[in-house]
Amino acid sequence: MPPIAYLECSQCHAHLPADSPQTICTQCPSPPAGMMYVRYDLTHLKGSSPGDVIGQDGLSSPWKGMWRYRAVLPEVKPVTLGEGCTPMLRSKRYPNVYLKEEGANPTGSFKARGLALAVSMARHYGLHKLAIASAGNAAGALAAYAAAAGIEAHIFMPHDVPFANYLEALAYGAQITLVDGLISDCARMIATLKEEGGWFDISTLKEPFRVEGKKTMGYELVEQLGWEYPDVVFYPTGGGVGLIGMWKAFEELEQLGWVAPGKRPRMVAVQAAGCAPVARAFDQGADASEAWKNAATFASGLRVPKPYGDAIMLKILRESQGTALALTDDQILASILDWARNEGVLLSPEGAAATAAYDSLLKSGFLKPTDRVVLFNTGAGLKYTDVIAEAMKVSRPLREEPRSLTTAPFLSTVR
Repeated sequence: MPPIAYLECSQCHAHLPADSPQTICTQCPSPPAGMMYVRYDLTHLKGSSPGDVIGQDGLSSPWKGMWRYRAVLPEVKPVTLGEGCTPMLRSKRYPNVYLKEEGANPTGSFKARGLALAVSMARHYGLHKLAIASAGNAAGALAAYAAAAGIEAHIFMPHDVPFANYLEALAYGAQITLVDGLISDCARMIATLKEEGGWFDISTLKEPFRVEGKKTMGYELVEQLGWEYPDVVFYPTGGGVGLIGMWKAFEELEQLGWVAPGKRPRMVAVQAAGCAPVARAFDQGADASEAWKNAATFASGLRVPKPYGDAIMLKILRESQGTALALTDDQILASILDWARNEGVLLSPEGAAATAAYDSLLKSGFLKPTDRVVLFNTGAGLKYTDVIAEAMKVSRPLREEPRSLTTAPFLSTVR
């Protein structure tokens, strides 16, 4: 693992040391302060091949997780539960479409990557109490990794998150506050209480290392495609850490010479019509989003009214010649059922927003059937059984009286 050279502000480009825990930039002349990027001296890797650096490590390791990319991650002893190296599933109907199945991660979502690295660094810095504002899956991931590290987790999340998110955080022993509001309300509560509680805020983009964990998705998808870029990447976008992290990975891959020079993938940010601040700002040509009022969608991970990294995401979308769009809950539900019945994959609502967006952009002509596309399913559909059932208007069937084997076949069919 390389030592960290410095932390760089995404906005004013100030350099801060990494020898003590940092949050957002302390040098920005005006708010909002920029998020911090981790920068390394990677000169010793230039001229190497990924097979020399990554491949050999994978062969010698009993487990090929995201830490096989430790040559481009901070020098730290990992707190790991087996995150990373998720499948890239080729669609049965669309030969150039791949589904990156992040539901295969520990705690059932892509959040495991960012929290694994952030908690590893928190333990490295000697932090004992971490707080997070979460729309659901990040809460479960922090609770799990904090338990593994012996660190207190203080979680603030909306009261109507999918029940699995609440249950797993409770089982892992986290301190939970359910808020009658949205993730933005949770964030304000942490800002008010963190000094009194002695908490370090590990929420989206409030510290630099969740981006580093999420960037491994970029390394992975390129490696799984033979160290070549796809044409397009669809990413369900709430807080946007994964989108930002993958773009950082592409930058590093080019610096290292591990991908051939050429056009990076077009990035597509996918949101829900009931909460689409980034899509609206993109359509309006704005440099930042405005807070979305009365946010509502059953894709809870997309219910982020004002992402902290909105300006960075919008810049990435435009630099990549990508786009942003929003899908209705009806479109998302239809795509969940379509992929379940035709591909054998139960998507999360957020992942189904990406698959629905693919259908929409293919129909509009933005995409061609020949474009090689990666769609991210950011969480396992089974974590959303309560909200998917509600959207489908399905309830548990009533128990039937047992029938005699001598008078009727021992079969029942639920339609």
